[in-house]
Amino acid sequence: MPAFDFTQWPPFISDKDRVTLQYRATTYALAHGLLYLPVGAQPPAPTSAIHAPISLFPAPFPRVQFEQAQRLQSIYNVLYSRIAMDTEFLDQIMGAEVGIGRVDEFTGQLWSGWRDLREKGLAQPLHLGLFRSDYLLHQRDSDLSLKQVEFNTISSSFGALSQKTAEMHRSLETSTEFFHASAHLTADNFPPNQSISGLVEGLAAAHAAYNVDGSRILFVVQANERNIFDQLWLEYELLEKHSIHVVRRTFDELAHQAKISQKDSTLFIETLDRSPVEISTVYYRSGYTPDDFPTSTQFQTRFNLERSKAIKCPTIPLQLAGGKKVQQILTEPGVLERFLCDESKYGPQGVFSTRALAELRESWMGMWGLDLDGEIGVKQARERALELVLKPQREGGGNNVYKEAIPGFLESLPPGERPAWIAMELISPPMGLKNYLVRAGSGASIETEVVSELGIFGWSLFGGGKVISEKEAGWLVRTKGKDSNEGGVATGFSVLDSLVLVD
Repeated sequence: MPAFDFTQWPPFISDKDRVTLQYRATTYALAHGLLYLPVGAQPPAPTSAIHAPISLFPAPFPRVQFEQAQRLQSIYNVLYSRIAMDTEFLDQIMGAEVGIGRVDEFTGQLWSGWRDLREKGLAQPLHLGLFRSDYLLHQRDSDLSLKQVEFNTISSSFGALSQKTAEMHRSLETSTEFFHASAHLTADNFPPNQSISGLVEGLAAAHAAYNVDGSRILFVVQANERNIFDQLWLEYELLEKHSIHVVRRTFDELAHQAKISQKDSTLFIETLDRSPVEISTVYYRSGYTPDDFPTSTQFQTRFNLERSKAIKCPTIPLQLAGGKKVQQILTEPGVLERFLCDESKYGPQGVFSTRALAELRESWMGMWGLDLDGEIGVKQARERALELVLKPQREGGGNNVYKEAIPGFLESLPPGERPAWIAMELISPPMGLKNYLVRAGSGASIETEVVSELGIFGWSLFGGGKVISEKEAGWLVRTKGKDSNEGGVATGFSVLDSLVLVD
């Protein structure tokens, strides 16, 4: 069978059929909660919504690489769980004394707060991670391979809306058969996506481990959150399938409403209509960017939550484990073996095979720190600028430096700040792939050349040196215009997409 030709996607449809497809896609989205709040100030109780940015056709993705990404997720769940439990490693790599926390203020403040807390003693040994590992297809000549972009350990969003997008494309296939435009567009090639129940299973596992009747899960959210529906679907699933109630609060609200028992560090949240409620699990949908911490008050609130008995998703060490510097350090000789091959520490059942480690490494691009061997790291970045991206220790999109912008950026970067940046070889996705992108209020769909990024969700409940339970938990696809370097939907660079598997 000949290799799939990405340049022939999307298949041809008439203008009339495209208009019909867009109508069915957007009305499905509006009817099934594939939604954003509109731009601008909203009333306390929202009165309107718009459909999330979406693609008309699902993105073609090789079945072999999709199954590989799913297979890798369990290894990554364990790997990052173990990193978060290795205090010595995190102190060395991310700390404010010898790690990058010396030069990255945000990282340094998080680490310093965690150090102070652990010296006093932490009340809760368990951690919960809701993860997402992001990938692009990498094409070299005729060979396609799967390459990791990054691994997310905090506020891994769009799980719920990604499931809704997959359901939308499946509905389009059922209702229109995509006007018989392609033999690939059949139900058998649309992989199931149960990311809502998958992610909620992790939250419910933490709640069950806390094991206090009547306790609730706290969602720590950003003010004026437009992506609220992605969060609400998780809240509804927790209530309807697990009988677990959710409390939503911002850092500013928690500064006044979060109370911690001096007796046993139980976390309570004050409410207006009833007595304070006990919190089993703290789930962060904020706290990943310095913008969430404009003053010391927000940091103090984060540290207060960290010292409580509630299970955190993530804990500070797990958030630090998701730093780009950790991703780069993992590529160095022997580091992966430290976490996946130490039988004396993890037991014979906790050791991964040579093949598993090789498959992980095969999914990585080349990386190095800008502080590599004095001036060598910067020299290599300058010489290879057109094939690189520079990444700081930030989440949320809009932070990276690409190709032509790299030499000028390096000139302006103080030498003392180099340790906070890594250089990573750019992934080269298949050229010529197109799709129709639809944004609310923009009129007709726009056909443009695109790049599609696959994310695999997973969760892990761990502590005391061992992983208690972990699972793969669904997937997402974000599609962006080829000329857009960043990929975050919430930052306006991408649309939500799903998959059609091709062989």
